[in-house]
Amino acid sequence: MRIVHIITRLILGGAQENTLITCRLLAERGHEVTLITGPAIGPEGELFNQTKNQKYEVIVINKLRRAIDPFKDLISYHQIKKHLRRIQPDIVHTHSAKAGILGRFAGHRLRGEWAENRPAIVHTIHGLAFHPYQNKCLNKFYIAFEKSAARRTDFFISVADAMTGQQKAAGIGIDKPYATAYSAIEEEQFLNPIPKEHINDFRRKYGIPEDATVLITIARLFMLKGHDYIIESACRLAPQFEKAVWLFVGDGNLSDYYKAQVQQLGLTDKIRFTGLLPPSEIPLAIQSSDILVHCSLREGLARTLPQAMLCGKPAISFDVDGASEVVNQNTGRLIEPKNVAQLTQACAELIEDENLRKKLGEAGTEFVKEKFTPETMIDIIEAVYRKVLE
Repeated sequence: MRIVHIITRLILGGAQENTLITCRLLAERGHEVTLITGPAIGPEGELFNQTKNQKYEVIVINKLRRAIDPFKDLISYHQIKKHLRRIQPDIVHTHSAKAGILGRFAGHRLRGEWAENRPAIVHTIHGLAFHPYQNKCLNKFYIAFEKSAARRTDFFISVADAMTGQQKAAGIGIDKPYATAYSAIEEEQFLNPIPKEHINDFRRKYGIPEDATVLITIARLFMLKGHDYIIESACRLAPQFEKAVWLFVGDGNLSDYYKAQVQQLGLTDKIRFTGLLPPSEIPLAIQSSDILVHCSLREGLARTLPQAMLCGKPAISFDVDGASEVVNQNTGRLIEPKNVAQLTQACAELIEDENLRKKLGEAGTEFVKEKFTPETMIDIIEAVYRKVLE
């Protein structure tokens, strides 16, 4: 098949890693794959290095940006349409809100020009543009656009069952077929144990004692990612657990704010910031830690949850979106969003009990191992492509 994937930007993020794995494996299976994306602008880092020496083509549209800008968006739409007209794909597969809307409109417009009723249009829901923590008028705006784009979509793929339910509840694509394909993880690098000396070196680099119990958070330092709740729980737990250390992995526009807050609260010896880490170092960061804490208020299904479980670490997460599909009493602790008391209690329970951490971590590894393999995801995606081309 001739397949075009379209995503807004290649920053360090779950949707982006998912898309790159998809493009690589589809190309390795013999399909002709092109990836259209915008530039990776901002403090979140970029993944363009992962596209080098691959069997798929990458096209960068400079005006394709995350923020709404009618002028740039119109230019991006016409450029996407121009590239699609040249490539003449069998499948247009879109990701993320902005690229999802522009790509589906462009692909559907070209369908009217081609006699073969191509391209078929597939959209992956990594997360929803509308959510309870956003202005109601803006939510209505996004829902209206998503409903319009859904009419131009042949099939939806969700990274979690929760995404399908939320989208249908908003009246989007209720007459369309859906499939769930959990976001693929290159599992070997998480499953393979890392030598103890490398773990000691990593801890030493960030001033973490060898005997510390480390609670790691891997997320952009950005609004709605939940660092405020983790810092508040750390305030309550630090006096009780002298050997507990919190590790924030990531960067973002709230980096300076959180660092100042930590200093003001006198927690600089308890909370460490690594800044951006390349994806290749994430397994080391997780295996150098003991507990994953994820308090994002909106997330399709955070890749960091199954990544931690593959490393044999328990996960504590707010019960939002797809988190409950991997986190339960057997693999970690699922807690009420924004509930700092529950968060503090869950962290205390796991800090105190090393055997419980081991038990939950081992159960988590077995639970997610098959669901998140790249082969499982690509098999589902290829099956969707065959259905829409029928």
